Amino acid sequence: MPALSLVALVSLVSTVFATQLDAHPPQQQHRHWAPICSGNPTNKIRGCDRYGCGNFGADRHSGKGKHAGVDVICTDGATVYAPFSGQLSGPIRFFHNGNAIDDGVQISGSGYCVKLVCIHPIRYNGQIHRGQQLGRMLPMQKVFPGIISHIHVENCDHSDPTHLLTPVVPPLPQEDRHWATLCSGNPTNEIRGCDKYGCGYYGAPRRNGKGKHTGVDVICSDGANVYAPFSGQLSGPIKIFHNGNSIDDGVQIRGSGFCVKLLCIHPIRYNGRISKGQILGRMLPMQRVFPGITSHIHVENCDRSDPTSNLERGKGQRE
Repeated sequence: MPALSLVALVSLVSTVFATQLDAHPPQQQHRHWAPICSGNPTNKIRGCDRYGCGNFGADRHSGKGKHAGVDVICTDGATVYAPFSGQLSGPIRFFHNGNAIDDGVQISGSGYCVKLVCIHPIRYNGQIHRGQQLGRMLPMQKVFPGIISHIHVENCDHSDPTHLLTPVVPPLPQEDRHWATLCSGNPTNEIRGCDKYGCGYYGAPRRNGKGKHTGVDVICSDGANVYAPFSGQLSGPIKIFHNGNSIDDGVQIRGSGFCVKLLCIHPIRYNGRISKGQILGRMLPMQRVFPGITSHIHVENCDRSDPTSNLERGKGQRE
């Protein structure tokens, strides 16, 4: 091949490669960000506490606003790491009042731009690499006692970063017919017995014997954590009382060959994907509405079939 042609070919290949590199930066191979906080290797997102919930789109300002980021759980003083490689800039102030957590930094690069708030970075400028130490978590308990301490993670364009923080978990195989534990404190999904308000099993009499219970009631203490029974897609809210009482909330999950409504709970969100065993929300205060009842999650299949066999755990079966 003549030397001139060889030079032209090399030039063409270099141009094509450079074009592809611009369109697909090397870091884009990392579809999910690195762990952000020591002690939280899966970037677990804050659930709900008395100050609110940590999911994207959660209510803020007494329902007049929405959460523009997500809150990644992080213990006060823990080491914070860069989720991807990029350029630092800052400081980023959210509170503008000089409190103990009013600090943060922005990272731009690898096809992303994010603000990490309530942390003190080691510096506010320069380059940083994915997984490199970025700083430390600030003392959130000093400002909000009892809150679940967390890093506020907000995309610069206010889009939802959840899918970048949470690895994709494939749906469980159809043969896994038993659901995960629904409520903390009830590892076997024990079903409510009978109390002065009625019984919790499927088909129990309702409305003075004129109706039947179309679900089952899984025992759950007021305020307890609630978990997803299987992996799937969330939708809601689901209301059964339609009177605005303190337990009139719930969510539907569809996936892994199932579709179920979980009622009398407040979910961390009403849409998006959730994985089996992942925190779904919290049990609402049933004792306020029905004093003396056995507090429970109402579990109802979308087709109103009996879910009891899917809930049985620790009763002789081995998964």
